[in-house]
Amino acid sequence: MNWQTLMADIDRMFGWIPTWFIGLGLVAAAILLALTFYRLAVWLLNRAFRTRLPLLGVFIERTSGPAQLALCLAAVALVLPLAPLSDTFRTPLTSLFVVAFIALIGWISIRVVDMSAARYLQNFRDVSENLIARKHVTQVRVFKRVTDIIIVIITVSTALMTFDSVRQYGVSLFASAGAAGIIVGLAARPLLSNLIAGLQIAITQPIRIEDAVIIENEWGWVEDIASTYVVIRLWDWRRMVVPLSYFIEKPFQNWTRDTASLIGVIALHVDYRADVPRIRRWLEEAVKQSKLWDGAVVNLQVIDADSRTIELRALVSARNAPQSWDLRCEMREKLIGFIRDEMPEALPRERAILIPSGNDDADLVRGIVPPEKMRASARN
Repeated sequence: MNWQTLMADIDRMFGWIPTWFIGLGLVAAAILLALTFYRLAVWLLNRAFRTRLPLLGVFIERTSGPAQLALCLAAVALVLPLAPLSDTFRTPLTSLFVVAFIALIGWISIRVVDMSAARYLQNFRDVSENLIARKHVTQVRVFKRVTDIIIVIITVSTALMTFDSVRQYGVSLFASAGAAGIIVGLAARPLLSNLIAGLQIAITQPIRIEDAVIIENEWGWVEDIASTYVVIRLWDWRRMVVPLSYFIEKPFQNWTRDTASLIGVIALHVDYRADVPRIRRWLEEAVKQSKLWDGAVVNLQVIDADSRTIELRALVSARNAPQSWDLRCEMREKLIGFIRDEMPEALPRERAILIPSGNDDADLVRGIVPPEKMRASARN
């Protein structure tokens, strides 16, 4: 039995089925076989090489979508010329195949960019205290997202240009350069300004990933830099979303612009009778015992004095903003405890001159009245 006889028998048996249904069935069967082949191939590869090549599983997982789409397109490309379809069905399927192929190229391009960025960033895992690492992570993330947006725009534009009606509309729209173009340009201005701001931030880097910043009187860390906005992780775990253009147009505080180390300030009010050199020596010994101190700065000075107290300012440095905050709280608590227990005369107190009922000129001159005289004065 030759091929022609077999086809004649099949046509005689299934001649009642419409040809378009057979054609679409062949295309669907080809796609199903392609997906089955992919799953079988992945299972065999994981079984044979997963233990020896752990990166193979990660690669297969990240390329799963493009690989399946590529196999389906290859199967459709083989079956479509043989399918008994009329032009009514063949033309839309061909157009859909072209669009899917363009989408496949864009998808593969995005995955290549993402995997290249992830591979590059593996060299910079510790970003909390590494200025160079934060610089590279910021640049790579911003450039990756801008590149992904550009790839998506090019892919969608190319896919739309395959349709004559859309292509003619686009050409006429750009050729007219009239009010519609101006309206579209004004509507897209925030998006374009944020994209351009993202490129400026990637190049000039006023902020980086894990920078400690103060924005709108809120303190937090730069958690993520997206293509059009920045996510700030606030100290109480809230998230503030700020447009990228904000960091180009408005002032803000960056506590870790050049280095993550910070100097913490502790202010205390003590009495005039306080032994400042003794407090300074105690602070130097106490801060050396703290694991939060980076060994750079410790100092205590009298920075102000009023009619009641003198103000002490202690400076202690730490490796980063969170440790600086914790170190300030620790040293403030210990200083208060030391002054309360070891130097109670340094605690702030109120002074008053009481007019005695008797002839207590000496007490009046000193400005100090013993408690028993105060009670006696009150009784009189």
